[in-house]
Amino acid sequence: MSNIAKGLEGVLFTESKLTFINGSEGILTHLGIPIQEWAEKSTFEELSLALLDGELPTAEELARFDADLKANRAIPDQLVQLIRDMPKGVHPMQALRTAVSYLGLLDAQAEDVTPEARRAISIRLIAQFSTIIAAINRAQEGQDIVPPRADLTHAGNYLYMLTGKEPTAEQARLFDIALVLHADHGMNASTFTAIATSSTLSDMYSCMVSAIGALKGPLHGGANEAVMDMLDEIGTVDKAEAYITKKLDNKEKIMGVGHRVYKNFDPRSRVLRDYAEVVANKEGKSDYYQILETIEKIIVDRIGAKGIYPNVDFYSGTVYSDLGIKKEYFTPIFALARISGWCASVIEYSRDNRLLRPDAVYTGATDAHYVEMQDRK
Repeated sequence: MSNIAKGLEGVLFTESKLTFINGSEGILTHLGIPIQEWAEKSTFEELSLALLDGELPTAEELARFDADLKANRAIPDQLVQLIRDMPKGVHPMQALRTAVSYLGLLDAQAEDVTPEARRAISIRLIAQFSTIIAAINRAQEGQDIVPPRADLTHAGNYLYMLTGKEPTAEQARLFDIALVLHADHGMNASTFTAIATSSTLSDMYSCMVSAIGALKGPLHGGANEAVMDMLDEIGTVDKAEAYITKKLDNKEKIMGVGHRVYKNFDPRSRVLRDYAEVVANKEGKSDYYQILETIEKIIVDRIGAKGIYPNVDFYSGTVYSDLGIKKEYFTPIFALARISGWCASVIEYSRDNRLLRPDAVYTGATDAHYVEMQDRK
């Protein structure tokens, strides 16, 4: 029998110049540049453009891209009304999936699958994802939808549309770093799904709706929400050690710990941990951070030698919470960042497209015959 790579683990199907991951050493780079440098020195806007074009932009190119994003932040009135009319209590990812699909109906360029069209659509999608998600959040809470502003950064504008208040420079920068850390991560499930859809020469909006559907699953996009549930269950830092020790003794899964790729610290988690500590101490919301700090020490001592460490989801939820984002919107925020990686990966694969058509090992009957209905038992 042929070897089967369950979950496609280790299967190579394409080449990419965008993202490199060395899981055993905890390395993540975009265009060869370490994620730590992107987080420290760059912005979500610059990383998005770099991923789309496969190279660092010039100052002029970045300024033009930033202007394009700002010019495309507003969403059509028909979509605003659709978001207002959505049933209350829907899953935010369901709402996002529907909104993006509807957005495609309103785009006269939607069916154009040329590289030039895909790039133009990508700019609009990157610009409008944050507007859509903020609008969904406010509409679901019965609040007026806040239109975007053109004088704020991408991250700052989202926080403004979410709360109706202009964020501090520190809040905007913290959220910007979180977006940078989530913008792309190789051939994860949602990126692969977007590429698989694109390989059929389907339109860009269908690719993004497919990716949203994949990200919606709790094994992919919902881990940071589950971390917050765990923190609420623990309650206080003095209960953390007993809670985690019991989990480990019973060999139960601990949310935000372990990764399919990383067998060392997820480098994104190291960046977020430092920022989470600063924000927690400054905002007086240190309980969550102290619980996570306690859990991390126990995890590293008990199972770190097995290559199991905290991942990016471990600290991202506390950062989002400190910024006033509700946990049910953590996964849409993931999409808000990952839209750049999705679009860039689709564009890259489209340059040398080949229809994805994997196979399966057949394990069913080989000598069966049709049985008439009256003879079936």
